[in-house]
Amino acid sequence: MTEARYELLRTLRAPAFAGPFLLIPTALYLLFGTMIPESGSVRPPGPYLFTAFTVMGIMGPALFGFGMGLALEREQGLIALKRALPMPKGAYLVAKMLMAASFAVLIATAIALETLLVGRAPVTMGQAVGVALIGVVGTIPFCAIGLFIGARVSGRAAPAFVNLAYLPLMYLSGLFFPLPQSIRWVALFSPAFHLNQLALHATGTPSILGPAINIAALVGVTVLFTGLTARRLSRGM
Repeated sequence: MTEARYELLRTLRAPAFAGPFLLIPTALYLLFGTMIPESGSVRPPGPYLFTAFTVMGIMGPALFGFGMGLALEREQGLIALKRALPMPKGAYLVAKMLMAASFAVLIATAIALETLLVGRAPVTMGQAVGVALIGVVGTIPFCAIGLFIGARVSGRAAPAFVNLAYLPLMYLSGLFFPLPQSIRWVALFSPAFHLNQLALHATGTPSILGPAINIAALVGVTVLFTGLTARRLSRGM
């Protein structure tokens, strides 16, 4: 918990990291989800934008916090230093995961409050809280993907590789617009799609797949990327 506390403080004191991830999703949702008049070409009906911006918001800190942070700290020798300290094994990674979860709490809570106070999405307080909780737990698969990237690329190359993961995961999951019929199957490979389906289910909106399949897919992504990285981590990176 001490490591997690200082990791969160260190991140919040870096405006270039904390600012965009806290402000961009909430500001965009406030604009498109509450201020722009509803029409078929601007905003889909129902809670789709609410869940989509929640998923978008929690993805960034998880992917970039692990992907870029781990790569830079690995190059600077910080991880080797932490491995020599008398601290619990795995505390470094757990601290980064709790940092991502803390950002997810802030983002998901802000978007839920916007929905309840000024939004037009037909969701109750209980449903909004359910979506926020799903978003917080849903950071775990994206932490695993960021971990996989950060353990393998250099600090200089990490932003490019993280963006190569972040943008396709977001846009090829159909969060903000339906994919063409010919490539709609691609969304099934995106954890963002499955997390959004769970969030929609929490609002009472019919989802494409059952919650059990979505949960299994997210667990599979987490186990796959964590397993691929575990051997490298055990060797000290």
